[in-house]
Amino acid sequence: MKVGDFLKHARQRTVTCGPDVSLEEAARLLHRHVIGAMPVCESGPGSPMLGIVSERDLVRALATDARRLPSMCVRDVMTSEVVTCGPEDPMQAAQALMRKNGFRHLPVVEGGRLLGILSIRDTLATRIEESRIEIDTLREFAIAARCLPE
Repeated sequence: MKVGDFLKHARQRTVTCGPDVSLEEAARLLHRHVIGAMPVCESGPGSPMLGIVSERDLVRALATDARRLPSMCVRDVMTSEVVTCGPEDPMQAAQALMRKNGFRHLPVVEGGRLLGILSIRDTLATRIEESRIEIDTLREFAIAARCLPE
């Protein structure tokens, strides 16, 4: 399955934040929407992405710079050089990219515009469904083969 096809069927709402949002508000957004990372955009989904902020970024800021936390904003902790994939990429390639780079969220971008975000959970669920379909197909083939006269 291609990433773009998954995004169309998933009908997920991509939650983003701006670079000047406080870390407290970013944490609230992550918690409210039960997500682990948010693309950082000037004006929401569909606009150019400036970076990504994750739970790990917030924890790192808390652990290393707790005194400054109240005055810090997303721009101070976000990852600016973001690895992305495109809508034509296979889900397995997206999963491999996340595994290789050690992160769990991958923005989907086309023509510089954010289309959505994949989680490692999304790629695993897709792979499990593909495996189930393969197993069912092989089972049907085996059953049909046993019914043929020799």
